[in-house]
Amino acid sequence: MPAGPIELVERPMPEPGAGDLLLRVRACGVCRTDLHVAEGDLPVHLPGVTPGHEIVGEVAAAGPGCLHRPGDRVGAAWLRGTCGSCAYCRRGAENLCPASAYTGWDAHGGYAEYALARDAYVYDLPPGRSDVEIAPLLCAGIIGYRALRRSALPPGGRLGIWGFGGSAHLAAQVAMAEGAAVHVFTRAPAARALALELGAASAGGSFDPAPEPLDSAIVFAPAGELVPAALERLDRGGTLALAGIHLTDVPPLNYARHLFEERQVRSVTANTRADGQEFLRLAGRLPLRVATVTYPLEEAGRALGDLAADRVNGAAVLVPG
Repeated sequence: MPAGPIELVERPMPEPGAGDLLLRVRACGVCRTDLHVAEGDLPVHLPGVTPGHEIVGEVAAAGPGCLHRPGDRVGAAWLRGTCGSCAYCRRGAENLCPASAYTGWDAHGGYAEYALARDAYVYDLPPGRSDVEIAPLLCAGIIGYRALRRSALPPGGRLGIWGFGGSAHLAAQVAMAEGAAVHVFTRAPAARALALELGAASAGGSFDPAPEPLDSAIVFAPAGELVPAALERLDRGGTLALAGIHLTDVPPLNYARHLFEERQVRSVTANTRADGQEFLRLAGRLPLRVATVTYPLEEAGRALGDLAADRVNGAAVLVPG
């Protein structure tokens, strides 16, 4: 069943203006943020917006002032634009820009045959990977990478991950490539099997005991009740990063059990272009396995429904016909 008010419609071909690229969509990942927009967890910024912000596209046309040219393969991601002049932008924290705009939220996204993107915000893509493999890297990968860095994982540390979908399975591989022991906590048996297959040290249920105290943790699932569970499993001085744009209410915390001994909680808000460039360079060097399930574009509603029901093992990707 379709998830939320999503339907197939026909729109005129968009026209690129100054600084715009018209992309012929070759693949578009299905992110949980799309589900939050479709189901109303996030307020819609553009009525009738087309979701999708993990776009692998071929430049079909370029407006005045663009560096990319027709025929280039590029990636368009969540961050679509910032003001470039506020205090946050000037200090390198453009992800906190109050005027920031987002693909598939403030402007039509990649659940389409063609989409517009800002030339200054698209990514050059690593060679050697297919369109379907690259699509999830453009949000699941980038946000997972920022969450990993926000978790302050020490070299050779012990990382706990709650939820194991498109973003988590990529962040886990980066952590393991850097020498970490990764412990996965998720309610989905298929996701636990994937975690072990990828090299996780353990994989259990969401509230199972940790095999060892954790230096860092990341909650990818949008469930606030996992926050106390993750904090209880942190060692002294540990850091918990909350990776989602939406989270249900967090239950009351007990100071002694959850926060004392310098445990801390950090949220993750979007990403900077520097995050994306750094991660994609890393993805070009590491043998990351990108687990994907493909759907025809016209079955975007089914893909969102499968994501909502935990029926996607890895990342869902839409492919236009």
